[in-house]
Amino acid sequence: MQSYTNQKLKNLHLFIVIGVVYALLISCAKDNDPVVIIPPSVPKLDEIFDISKVTRITIEISTVEWNRLLTCFDINSANEEYVLADFNIDGSNSDIDLDSIGIRIRGNTSRRRPEGNEGEPHNQIAPDWHHAHYALNFKKYRKNQRFNNLEKINLKWFKDDANYVREVYCYDLFERFGVWTAPKSSYCLLTIKIKEDDKSAYFGVYQMIESIDEDYVVNRANSFTGTDGNLWKCSYGASLRYPDRDRMGVEDITLNPNTVQTFIYDLKTNKKELEPAKDELASFISDFKAKSGVAFKNWVSGKIDVPLLLRTYAVNVMVGMWDDYWANNNNYYMYFDTDGKFYFIPYDYDNTLGTSLLMDSGTQDFLNWGNPNNPLIKKIINFPEYKALYVGYLRELVNAEKDLFYAPSSMARIENWQNMIRQNVPNDTGEDMSIDDYPANWANRPQYRLNDLTNNFYVIRSANLPPL
Repeated sequence: MQSYTNQKLKNLHLFIVIGVVYALLISCAKDNDPVVIIPPSVPKLDEIFDISKVTRITIEISTVEWNRLLTCFDINSANEEYVLADFNIDGSNSDIDLDSIGIRIRGNTSRRRPEGNEGEPHNQIAPDWHHAHYALNFKKYRKNQRFNNLEKINLKWFKDDANYVREVYCYDLFERFGVWTAPKSSYCLLTIKIKEDDKSAYFGVYQMIESIDEDYVVNRANSFTGTDGNLWKCSYGASLRYPDRDRMGVEDITLNPNTVQTFIYDLKTNKKELEPAKDELASFISDFKAKSGVAFKNWVSGKIDVPLLLRTYAVNVMVGMWDDYWANNNNYYMYFDTDGKFYFIPYDYDNTLGTSLLMDSGTQDFLNWGNPNNPLIKKIINFPEYKALYVGYLRELVNAEKDLFYAPSSMARIENWQNMIRQNVPNDTGEDMSIDDYPANWANRPQYRLNDLTNNFYVIRSANLPPL
C-alpha cells in the first residue's frame, strides 16, 4: 500500500514539474517565437490529404501584406518572398487555426498575379481576383510552428484542367500502385479574406499538395534508410547526362531579378554541405553513363531500387506525362539516401491524361517514350528482365480486376470526385467556373476525353500496350 502511495506521489510530482516547466516556457517565449505544443497523436499524411473529402482553407491577410504580395510580383514575378497571414483549415479530422504563417505565389509558367493588373494595389470596392498558386510556410514567422507535422503545403488551382482531376488522379494512382515516393494530395476550398474588407473572396476548388522538402523525407522515415540525405529539385534540362557541377547549386530567388541564382539541380537539404552533395550527384551521373553490361547491371541494382523506379515510370508513361524526365528533362525530384541509394520522386502531373504537346500521349510507344538520349529508364529496360518487369507493371495497371488505370474504374473514380466538388466550383474570380471534359486548349490532341467512351484516353492508352 505504501509503495502504491509513493508511486502516486511521484506521478503527482512529475505532473507538477511538467506543468511548471510548461508555464515557464510559455512565459519566456517571445512573441515571434512561441512554444508550439504538438499533440501526442499527430495525424498521418493520409488523414491530412484525404482524397475522399474536401477541406476548407481560409487565409486572412491584412491589406498592407496583400499589397506587398502584389508589389513583389510586379518587381519580380518569380520571387519567393513570403508575406504574413493567418491560416485556418476546417476538415473532417480537425479544425486548426495558426497565426503568423507565410504565404507566397508559386508556379513556373502558370505563375500569376492574384488581383488586378501590374501596379494596381488591392481594390476594396471592386477587386479583380485571379486564380494563382500559393505556397504556405507555417514556420516562416514562428520557427516551431507546424500544421500537424508539416512545415509547408502547396495550394494549386486547376490551370488548363477543365476536368478538375488530372493531377489528383495521378497522385492517387501512384499511391494505389505502391509508389510511396509520390507526394500526397487532396481537394480543398480556398477562401482569402482581406482583414479590412467586409467580404471574403472565395477562390474555389484547389488542390492541396504535400511539399517535397525535409518533412517529406522525415514523414517517410520508415521507408528511407535515413532522413539526412541529399534532396534535389530537378528542372528543365536535368537530363542526368552531364556531371557538370555548374548546373548544381542552391537557388537564391531574390526580389531583385538581376541577382537571382537558379540551377538545373537545386539542392533542398544539407545546403551548407553543397560541395559533398555535388560530388555525390556528379559521381552518380558519371557512373551511370560510363558503366555498361554486367558491371552496370550490378551497379544499378545496388544503387537504385529498380522495381520501385520502374513501377513509378509505368504510372508516369501510362498517364501520358510528357513534361517529365524521359521526354522533356523536367519536373522531378531525387533523393540520395544516407546509404547512397538513389530515389526518383515524381512531381507536377497536371499536363497528363490527354493533355500533351511533344507527342500524342495516348499512342506514344511505352518503350520509347521520350528523348532516347536521356538514359535513366532506357538504359535500364535494355536488360530483358527489367523490360519484362516494366511491361508487367504496365499490364498490371490496366488489369480489369484491379482498381487502377482500367477505364471503367478510372471513370467511376473521376465521377465521384467531380460530384464531390461540382457545387463548389463557381467562384469569385469568375475563372474556371464549371467542370468540362476536354484537354488544355493548347494541347496537340484536343479529342481526348475522360468521362466519355468516345476518344477515351484510358481506352486508347491501354490499347497501345507493348507485348509481353
